[in-house]
Amino acid sequence: MVEFTLNGRDVISRQLPHTRLLDVLREEFGLKGPKEGCGEGECGACSVLVDGMLLNSCITPLANVQGKNVVTLEGFRETEKYRLLEQCFSEAGAVQCGFCTPGMIMAAEALLSHNPKPQEAEIREALSGNLCRCTGYNMIVDAVRMAAERGAGLW
Repeated sequence: MVEFTLNGRDVISRQLPHTRLLDVLREEFGLKGPKEGCGEGECGACSVLVDGMLLNSCITPLANVQGKNVVTLEGFRETEKYRLLEQCFSEAGAVQCGFCTPGMIMAAEALLSHNPKPQEAEIREALSGNLCRCTGYNMIVDAVRMAAERGAGLW
């Protein structure tokens, strides 16, 4: 039994402690924001925030979130910061197929929460754990930069 906070709500999972957090989020709690991409922690499609830190849920055992705060895209989507990122991603053309977008959004939130005025190199480094096969990254970097510029006081 593992107890944690999920998107602001206290929950209990009775899955085995070594069960992947990704599987618990998708199958037990019905959250589809984190996606299975590579299953090896390389693509970032399964990214979530655990106590504010960006983690790949596909390689995180459930036991590692005992007593912690887990935020998925579904929980983050309820914030003003998400709405700004969504608008900037749209305006910058940073969404094409959309498969990587939840992970990119969560990586952007992790970055901007710790560094609200990042330089381009810092944005690229923060997004480097997320693979995108469509945009070539420049539009995604532009979207994060735009959100940083417009989001004074949010982060």
